[in-house]
Amino acid sequence: MKKKLVLVLVLVAAVFAFTACGGNGDSKQGEESDVVVLKVGASTVPHAEILEFVKPMLAEEGIDLQIAEYTDYVIPNIAVDSRELDANYFQHLPYLVSFNESNDTNLVSAVAVHYEPMGLFAGKTATLDELADGAAIAVPNDPTNEARALLLLEQEGLIKLKDGIGLDATPNDIIENPKNITFFEAEAAAVARAVQDVDFAIINGNYAIEAGFNVSDALAVESADSEAAQTFANIVAVYDGDQERPEIQMLTQALTSEETRAFIEEKYEGAVVPVF
Repeated sequence: MKKKLVLVLVLVAAVFAFTACGGNGDSKQGEESDVVVLKVGASTVPHAEILEFVKPMLAEEGIDLQIAEYTDYVIPNIAVDSRELDANYFQHLPYLVSFNESNDTNLVSAVAVHYEPMGLFAGKTATLDELADGAAIAVPNDPTNEARALLLLEQEGLIKLKDGIGLDATPNDIIENPKNITFFEAEAAAVARAVQDVDFAIINGNYAIEAGFNVSDALAVESADSEAAQTFANIVAVYDGDQERPEIQMLTQALTSEETRAFIEEKYEGAVVPVF
């Protein structure tokens, strides 16, 4: 009888222990299932930094924002198209459209967040007024950014381009060049490194930040109402259809919040400009 009683008590204790452990596991598992993981690829500056700022906002909504940093412009798009990433944040819409056409991908913009104005920075020459005849100016060598650089020079009255050429401009479209400016063409990321070897360098906002330049020190920047600023706002890209996912919508809301606007304006001091 005593043996039977002991056996019953052991069984009851085991059942109780199993139930208790199972209950805690189910509860924890349930809590974990309420957290949605959102994987977003980004360039380091300023995109990943801005994402880090909104990460706590999303955590409050049950979203675990995981940020993967990239240094190239191809892999993040391929990763979104293959669904390895939920979104990316590094590019402007014209680049995305061109990428889709060239790679048969199916990505769209979920929201436009900011643009990074190009700046004209002093090298050997300190001011625009001191620019000598035959001066050399470093500009990005890719078609889009070179056109932006030329438009900035036209904005400052240093050259004149063919009427209506806009963002298709190349040095061959310069019709007036009173200073006989020559152009040193380099990859956009390398232009900042050439600044000491030329009179001026025209540098993309993100690369200016990485190189330690302050946009407030630039001799000139793209105006907020320029064609470039309106065209080249940086976007969050997603697989077509995913823009309706609740977690993507929460991401876009966080990135375009007043808190994020204040963060961008304070941290980047004009090198990154909100467009929302």
